[in-house]
Amino acid sequence: MPFCSRRCKLIDLRRWLDEEYGLPMPRDADEDEEDEWKVPEDEE
Repeated sequence: MPFCSRRCKLIDLRRWLDEEYGLPMPRDADEDEEDEWKVPEDEE
């Protein structure tokens, strides 16, 4: 069992629900293309 008690399980659940934990998300290819076309603020 991954948890030592019901209390530990509820603490872990609260952390997930409060978004203290999360899964890494890969960036979309569309986001990368958008970044390439942005003009730096000092060149505007």
